Amino acid sequence: MNGRKLRLSILDQSPVQDGGSGPEALQRTIELAQAAEEWGYHRLWVAEHHNSEKYMGSSPEVMVSHLLAKTDRIRIGSGGVMLQHYSPYKVAENFNVLASLAPGRVDLGIGRGPGGLPRSTQALQEELSAERKPFEDKLVELGRWLEGDGAVPTDGVRASPKPKQSAEMFLLGTTASSGAMAGSLGMAYVFALFLNGDEGVMREAVETYRERFIPHDGSEPEVMLALPVVVADTDGEAAELAANIKMVRITLASGRQFTVGSVEGAREFGEQIGEEVAIQVMEGNVVCGSVDTVGARLKSFQEEHGVEEIVAVTAVDTFAERRRSYELLSQLIRG
Repeated sequence: MNGRKLRLSILDQSPVQDGGSGPEALQRTIELAQAAEEWGYHRLWVAEHHNSEKYMGSSPEVMVSHLLAKTDRIRIGSGGVMLQHYSPYKVAENFNVLASLAPGRVDLGIGRGPGGLPRSTQALQEELSAERKPFEDKLVELGRWLEGDGAVPTDGVRASPKPKQSAEMFLLGTTASSGAMAGSLGMAYVFALFLNGDEGVMREAVETYRERFIPHDGSEPEVMLALPVVVADTDGEAAELAANIKMVRITLASGRQFTVGSVEGAREFGEQIGEEVAIQVMEGNVVCGSVDTVGARLKSFQEEHGVEEIVAVTAVDTFAERRRSYELLSQLIRG
């Protein structure tokens, strides 16, 4: 990376912690965003989860709006909007409003997953046509609505208001196919290692992205890694905090795979679709340790994959530990 400094950002999932409530979880995300701005993080993203008892970020565009109003400089965005559920036109309108209110500070990360179990997906898509567009077609359409170039199926319609600077778009993914899609569309790509801890798959996805990249309006390849990170005062303390972080993967008879938050959630997934699912519990592949230990590991990720930004996801048990981890990590920004 020619000695270039590594940018650090945060993806916060608004978890319910310490016996608190959903509203309290959202308030803690606000507190974290304000602290992250003070600590020098480049951006903070919020996630999208539906019908969850653990994660409260069910409407990222609403949360983004509030966080923008509560901060001054840090970039704020979605990590990500689950586009399969929504009209690209409406997503473009939402983020054009946000980008008009906070010029140069809005990110639109797009996710390919459902963000919940089958019944919540059914509820979200209740009013949609039975003939739904393929995800990639919706992604292309969203980009055209944001650009406002008129290259959309509905003549004479624009996604207003048109901001001076549109939201920056990213595609989030966990497979080589997502890397290929982002590359072919000339988009920035974020591999989510916190959802798929297989570094071999991450390497393949990043390489595929660069191989397939087609510039769009002068764009250049841009890769970010979203990593599970836990920082504490000592390596031992960090390892203890990270010990409970697991990945639960379910595989359907069709071969499709999903990552869910718990074994209970995996079983519920199977019950909701009415079929047996294979459940695999895996280690979280967490980057953990003291500031120096984590800094060295992140530097190796930067050099191996040619990235200039890491998005940290810290899924520890308490808010105090979560906040402290991000505060310690920020020493790498100032150091």
